[in-house]
Amino acid sequence: MTPPDCVEHVIELPHAVPTVLATGAWFKNTLCITSGQQAFISKCVGDLDTPEACLEHERTARNLLAWLGEKPQAIAHDLHPDFHSSRFAAQLAAEFGVPLIAVQHHHAHIAAVCAEQGVMESVLGLALDGVGFGTDGKAWGGELLRVDGAQFERIGHLRPLPLPGGDRAAQEPWRMVAAVLHESGRGGEIVGRYADEPAAATVMSMLQRDFNCPRTSSMGRVFDAAAGLLGLCHKMEFEAQAAIALEQAATRDIATQKAMANGWRLSPQGELDLLPLLNALANIQDAEQGAALFHATLVEAIADWIAQATQQAGITSVACGGGCFFNKLLSAGLRERMNAMGVRMLTSKRLLPGDTAIALGQAWVATQHQQGVIKNERN
Repeated sequence: MTPPDCVEHVIELPHAVPTVLATGAWFKNTLCITSGQQAFISKCVGDLDTPEACLEHERTARNLLAWLGEKPQAIAHDLHPDFHSSRFAAQLAAEFGVPLIAVQHHHAHIAAVCAEQGVMESVLGLALDGVGFGTDGKAWGGELLRVDGAQFERIGHLRPLPLPGGDRAAQEPWRMVAAVLHESGRGGEIVGRYADEPAAATVMSMLQRDFNCPRTSSMGRVFDAAAGLLGLCHKMEFEAQAAIALEQAATRDIATQKAMANGWRLSPQGELDLLPLLNALANIQDAEQGAALFHATLVEAIADWIAQATQQAGITSVACGGGCFFNKLLSAGLRERMNAMGVRMLTSKRLLPGDTAIALGQAWVATQHQQGVIKNERN
């Protein structure tokens, strides 16, 4: 069966699955439909922040359904209720009279890797990205999960940092610097450091009063904070500008740079606190040296995190997904450390680690959910 022109990838699954349509997330949206032992992933529709993108998203969904020519058994979507993809998924589920299955963003990231790799057993999932709606209604993005097919458990996360100004902090790394200084007991330095920023005093006050400062466990915002602390990026003009600048700056010294002693704290409950490292970056003048120190220490911190989790869970396979894995220094460093620890690091081979893989993960979770329902009905 020849896929329609809107399909970008065809992924062979480890076994035949129910027919499910997954509507993806918000950024870099793709859709996925399953049939038999294959998953068909659409071309990237783009970010669902314009009427044109939303209409294209709907057309793509209906084209996939029309091409397949059969009623889906379920519709899957992101857990965030306000995404266009979530609302349209609800519309389709009502239209076809089938179950609507919400899949948490980071669960989907890990499930996409498992689907592509044909992994059926339980895995630990390391999901590192900018943001995803959590089961507690908060902004996640630095998550350690235990994933068992259609189920997952959040067993660890980064120490949450405040986002002064909410979403605006994701575009202005200097605000994440302010958050780090405040959390480190150095809030009095904010205005002096950003004397040319009219909002500096307001941001300092917001942090002091905990006003409009929702917290996030996002690894993306940690990268932003590090870039801002080293003077590499004040405000972003394009997506991931701060993280890209940080990675590029690290290349000079990364081969010789050792991790910072006591650069992180790891709680018995699985919370990884990178504040000691970020606090140290605030005092480093050489941006390239600081960027290398950040990457070297981050790799060791995450390796420590993984070691604790594998020992507690008795699982030695770690699936890794999320946009932070575009960073080659992080990915290569973690692979080297996991190999040395005897841990199998699973990553996508054909798909990118970012949100274009979310629809596949949603579909994979939903198919396993439906198979569980069918099994229970038979019993």
